[in-house]
Parts: sequence; C-alpha cells; structure tokens
Amino acid sequence: MLKNYIKIAWRNIVKNKIYSLINIGGLAIGMSCFLLITLYIIKELSYDSYHENGNQIYRVLHHSNSEDTSKAWVWGNAPVGPALKTDFPEIVEKVQFSGRSAILLKYEANSFQENECFYADPAAFEVFSWPLVSGDPKTALEAPYSIVLTETTAKKYFGDQNPLGKTIEGVGGRANDGNYTVTGVMKDVPENSHFSFDVLMSMGSFYQSRPGIFDAWGYVDFYTYLLVSDNFDQKAFQSKIPSFLEKHIEEVSSDEYFYNISLESLDQIYLHSKADRQPGITGSLSNIYIFAIIGLFILIIACINFMNLSTARSLERAKEVGVRKVIGANRKGLTYQFFGESLVLVLLSSIIGLLLVFLALPWMSNLTGISFYAKDVLQIPILLFFFGTALLTALFSGSYPALILSGFKPVSILRGTYRKSPQGANLRKGLVIFQFSLSIALIASTVIVYDQLGYMFNKDMGFDKEQQLILDFNWDQEVIANMETIKSEFKAMPNVTSVSMSRTVPGSHFPAAGTEVETVSGNMEHFSPYIYEVDNDFIPHYNIEVVAGRAFSPDFPTDSIGSLVINEAAVKAFGYSEPNEIIGKKFDQWGRQGTIIGVVKDFNYLSLHQDIAPLTLRQVPYGQYFSIKLNSDDYYATVSKIRQKWAALAPHRPFLYSFLDTSFNEQYQADVRFRKLFTIFSFLTIFIACLGLFGLVTYSALQRTKEIGIRKVLGAEVTNIIALISKDFIKLVGIALLIAIPFSWYAMDQWLNDFAYRIEIQWWVFVLSGVLALCITFFTISFQAVKSALVNPVKSLKTE
Repeated sequence: MLKNYIKIAWRNIVKNKIYSLINIGGLAIGMSCFLLITLYIIKELSYDSYHENGNQIYRVLHHSNSEDTSKAWVWGNAPVGPALKTDFPEIVEKVQFSGRSAILLKYEANSFQENECFYADPAAFEVFSWPLVSGDPKTALEAPYSIVLTETTAKKYFGDQNPLGKTIEGVGGRANDGNYTVTGVMKDVPENSHFSFDVLMSMGSFYQSRPGIFDAWGYVDFYTYLLVSDNFDQKAFQSKIPSFLEKHIEEVSSDEYFYNISLESLDQIYLHSKADRQPGITGSLSNIYIFAIIGLFILIIACINFMNLSTARSLERAKEVGVRKVIGANRKGLTYQFFGESLVLVLLSSIIGLLLVFLALPWMSNLTGISFYAKDVLQIPILLFFFGTALLTALFSGSYPALILSGFKPVSILRGTYRKSPQGANLRKGLVIFQFSLSIALIASTVIVYDQLGYMFNKDMGFDKEQQLILDFNWDQEVIANMETIKSEFKAMPNVTSVSMSRTVPGSHFPAAGTEVETVSGNMEHFSPYIYEVDNDFIPHYNIEVVAGRAFSPDFPTDSIGSLVINEAAVKAFGYSEPNEIIGKKFDQWGRQGTIIGVVKDFNYLSLHQDIAPLTLRQVPYGQYFSIKLNSDDYYATVSKIRQKWAALAPHRPFLYSFLDTSFNEQYQADVRFRKLFTIFSFLTIFIACLGLFGLVTYSALQRTKEIGIRKVLGAEVTNIIALISKDFIKLVGIALLIAIPFSWYAMDQWLNDFAYRIEIQWWVFVLSGVLALCITFFTISFQAVKSALVNPVKSLKTE
C-alpha cells in the first residue's frame, strides 16, 4: 500500500504541474528560510558557550547612580578584583583586562598598529578556554613585557617562523614603549565571543608604567571577571557586598559619593546585559524574537498555501474518493493515503529547501557578518530538528485535506449531487486573510525600520561630521612633541580648512572622570561625567555651538591648567537649571582645579540608541587623533597629499586614517544588518503568500471557466471578467489591512523603544502598506485574470 500511495502521489504531482510547482516551491523556500533563521538564532544564542567553565564565570558591574541602581558600567577600577578574591573564599580566581588598547608593533620590516589589544592577568588562560598552540598557559602572561599573539596575528609578523621567544617592539598602548617577548601563540578567538582581541599583553607591563592606578578605587580602566566555586550562591554573595565596600571605601555610602557592585553571569552578557561601556559587541534579544516570529510566519504561510490549494482541489478528487470507497477503501485508509501524499510533497520540498540552504550560506554569512558553514547544517540535532519540523508541517498541512477528502460520501459523489462545503471556502478565505495580515504588517514594519535608520543617519548630531579626515597617531610622543608644527603644516595645505587634536573623536572610545563640582548650595559634590580631552581648536573645528560663557582660547593661557567646558546635560546633572548659572563655578577633576568657563549645546557624541550624557571638555597638549577638515570633492588626491605630508612629518608612523561620518555610522552596523535581514525575509514572506494566492486564483479561474464563457457570450467585457475574478481577493486583502494595522503599530512601537532618539509612527505608513499590498495582490492575480478573460468562450463551452 505504501508503494501505491507514493505512486499515486507522484502521478498527482506530474499531472498538476502548476499546483505541484507552487506547493513544492513555496514550501521549499519557506523551509529554507525557516532553517536559515534557525541557524542565525542558534549562532546568536551560542555566544561564550565554548568556555569549559562558562557556568562559573561572572563579571563585576559597577554602579554609581543611587537613584537608579539598574544602571551599571562594565568598565571599572582595578583594586576591586584583588579585594574580592582575598575576602571571598568562594572566588577561585580573578582575571582583569585593561580597556581596549592600540599599540604599534614592529618586527624587522613588518610594522602594524594593532587596535584589538588588552593587558591581561596571568590567569586569563586558566579561567577562559582560549587554547595556546605554543607556550605555557600558566606563565605566558606572568612576566612584564610578555605578549601572546593569536595565530593570525603571529603569521602577519613572523610568517612560518616559530615566534616563541622572539622579541617584538611595542610603541604606544598603556605601558611604556619597549620590547615584548612572545611567550605564547593562541588560537584565534571564536566569533561567538562577547569580546575579541588579536593581542594579549601582560598586566605587569601596564603596572610598571602606572602602578598608582592599581590601588585607586576611583580610577576606571579595567574589566574584572571572576571564576567562582561550584556551590556559589549569587544572592548570598550580593548580601555581603555592602560590608565589603564599607571595609575598603570610606565614603561608599555618603551623600556625595555612591558606589556599588554586582555580578553578571557569562551567559547573560551578550543578549541580556544593559550595562554601559561593554568591551565588545552585544546582541539584541528583541531582534531574535522578531526573526523567530518571521521564521515561524514564513513556515505557517507556506503550510497555509499547501492547505489552501489542497482544499480548493478537493472537488477535483471527489470521484477518486468515491470509487475507492465503493471498491472497499475505508476512511482510515484514505486518511493515511492523503497524509502520505502530503508527506511526500513536504519531504521533497524539504530536500530542495536543504539544497537552497547550502547555496544561501555564503550570502547569509556576508549579510550577517557571522560565518556559516555546511557543517553547521549537517549536525545531527539540526537535521533532526529540520526533518522533525518537516514531519509536523506535513501533518499540519495535510490534516484538513485528508480529513475532509476521506469523509466524502460515495453515493453523493457518484450521482453527481455532491457540492462543495461552504466551510471549506470560508476556511480558505480566513487563511488568505491571515496570510495577508502578516504580509501587510511586515510591509509596514519594513517601512518603519527604514524610516528609523534613515532618521539616525541624517539627524543633525550637533557637530560637523562631514568631510572630517581622522588621523590616528596613537599617543606617539614624537608627534606630540611637534604637535603645533604638524598642525600648522596641515593647515597650510590646500583643501584643508582647519585642524584639531584630541584624545577622542565622536563615536570612538572616551573615559569618564571622577569630578567634584560646586553645586547650587555651594558645596563640592562628586560626579562621574564623561570627558573629552581636546585642544583649543576642537570646539570651533567641529562647529559645536557655545550657549553660555566661552570656548577655549589661546588668548587665555590658564585654560590649559584651570578651565572646564561642559555640555547642557552636565549642567542639569550638576543641579543647575540654566547654563549661565554654572559659569565661574569651581571644579576639581583628575588633579586639576579651576572654574567652568563655558557650556556647549548638547551634541550626540554617542549613538542615537543612548541619551546625551553629561560631558566635560578640558584642554590638554596631548592626544591620539588629528581631525582634519577637508574642502574638496577629490578625496583621493587630497588624502594622497596628506599621506605624503605625514610621511615627511612622521616617517616612523603608519598613515592610519578614516572618515568620521563612516566610522561614526559603524555604531549602527548591527542596525543596518537587522534592516537587511528583516527586509529580505519580509520580502520572502510576502512572495510565498503571493505564490499561494496565485495558485488559488489559477484554480478559481479554472473552476469558473464555463461561467466566464457564458458571461462573455452574453456580452461581458474583459474588464468585467477581471473584476469578477479579482474582487473577492481584493476584499480579503482589505480585511487583512484592518487587522494588520494595530498589530504592526504595537510591535514596531515596542521595537522603537530601544532607541533614545526615535521617529513617531505616522499614519501614512499604513496607507502606503495597504496600497502596496493591494498593488501586489492585483499584480499577482491580474495575469491569470487577464488570461481567463481572453480565452475564446467557444473553447470553454464546447464540452460538458
């Protein structure tokens, strides 16, 4: 019987090529999209799962806001790590990393600036599962000026040589310049890590250059991770923190100063952490939910197409059912038969879908920035999940047709008195409404996603980011010693409007500074605003508006030792209602005392995901970047001339440049990828829905062939026939529009809440979505409608 079922199923596939193509093709695309989205979600959920001790690793979060203790920083002080390990026996080991550093490494003729570097404690390889291919993991980071390279980095400098024991020169970074000994080569950090690096240097190197900060509870420059015992109780640990802090910090609970710590488990970091100053990338749990829903929608819509076409063709197979029942077939056998046919179609679709997945893997890797390989698909759990889903799809898709077809009464069928049930037609209409409700919701959502990202890229950020060439010299002491000469040389070049030097630029790394400010009450209170260290030219160079007081000026030499400029957000944070009120107030910041001389208008130096935070600017004679404002349309020629000038001024430094608008927008890379993925899978969802609609229209037109022929004989125009076939489907799309509007509005309003600066959802988005849906629907059905309307009525009516 099984052989017979397969044979009948195959004959039906061959006999009804159009329906089979729509069914198999739509389901194959749906299954492949579902699997691709599943692979993407699995990758996102796998972050940091490769660490053997992952369930015992926590990191320290630092809190400095007594009013909102949910706000936290990952970046914190150095002494907290050793103190925790000493005071708590349940802490097995601690590992601290410096903030991300950049260092120029030189070996013979090879010289590169490495921007993905951290100074790390010796226990790094004991706590984290980063295997060394050469060197001793216990001692690799023990001695000062020892360095561990990833395999890719080592090959860049040493080629096929064994780098172990070789000396490589390091210039810049957080330690003094010097020669580093290669003590280890490790495997490249896996992609699914919440932070990655190319180089690890011993923390002892950093300590030798600035030992004082390792005892400073108020200095921020470290990430602290803890390896805890098996029986660790996080709640019990947290209850001991107040007494721990009182022991080590005198002012921890005072009104002027607030500081607290908490722990965050490793498995919470990538998708769940809300802390600021992350050492690497973080994911979005809401995006995972969105893609999971889209994947499920695609699969459901593909199943609906299958069910719709199967039920629509039920009358065509009614005589087959009648004959089978007359010769002895029972309902159970017929149910098995139709389920079997459904299973054959679905399995065939699944195999084709699997082939499509293999073809799409390179495209998916390029689109998401995550590497996907064939081995990811060929894992036994993935294949079991995929074909298990296929089996459930077959049962779901074939359930209604199997139960309805097997229930036909043979007497009615063979007498010709059988009529289609209105329940079947209503079901098909309901499923079409459901499909297009999802499709319209996705159209509206796609428009909103594009509108939001367009708003982010085009919003006035409050500073001039266009035509800004950023030249990174990474704190080079020779460059700093000749700062004014270099700036003057650049300014004298044609097509250069102005030049500024600073420690940071908008969109790049910047620190926070423990700062005491004179408040309205006259008392000095402690705050932790962000800090930009800049030269005299920075504020006018970036065209940042001064709203009170003045900017730094060479006419006031004391600006470099006793002046501070702040933004409007800092004015409010320091307790003042108007910018003018804070001018002349005292401050004490990082060993510098003086007065606040100016207030600048708030500018978005952070991404638009975040509110503008309090910022202080102070003048310094050192930095890391030159900002060069260009006035030329020929960027290639201008950059080439600046490169030549740099080679003459600083021949020992590589020419490392970027354009500010490009580097600033890199903060939105994850958003751009989300937009691409969302748009493509939304399009595929709509395409599959239209595929099913095309099949239904085709079948509907065939069923009404004689009706159309009679109407044409009686004088109906082509437009009347097109309207006859189209109007019912257009009505269904109209109903779907009414259902989709509130659903998509609520979903996208929740998504937009992740942005501090967001658009307001406009009514025209839904009008546009409705019009697009109607146009897509009409385009989908028009081909078959026109074809049916143009058929010669003689051919339609010549046979009974």
